[in-house]
Amino acid sequence: QLQLVESGGGLVQPGGSLRLSCAASGSTLKNYNIGWFRQAPGKEREGISCITSSVSSTNYTVKGRFTISRDSARDTVYLQMNSLKPEDTAVYYCAANQRRLCIPEAGLFDFWGQGTQVTVSS
Repeated sequence: QLQLVESGGGLVQPGGSLRLSCAASGSTLKNYNIGWFRQAPGKEREGISCITSSVSSTNYTVKGRFTISRDSARDTVYLQMNSLKPEDTAVYYCAANQRRLCIPEAGLFDFWGQGTQVTVSS
């Protein structure tokens, strides 16, 4: 069973940046597509981006400010978030699957991390 661990969340001022990390515990991310999602209070989980095991990427809801990347040597997937806004406040999750298409829709992912809180506030 793949276990995912997110890190890098915290409190940041509007306009600031954070880099979230997603790593595997006791296994490897190597053969998995990895997606990033977020869920704000009272809202549904929202897909942000997905990166395939072969390092192609698709960005969806937060185009231009968020960038997904993968470091195979560190076996880690990152979500770089710039120009953060208060509306970006949410719990951020990474998730994994081994499907042919890499689409950040929550129902397509089989393994989930516990999430990391991101709060954007002055």
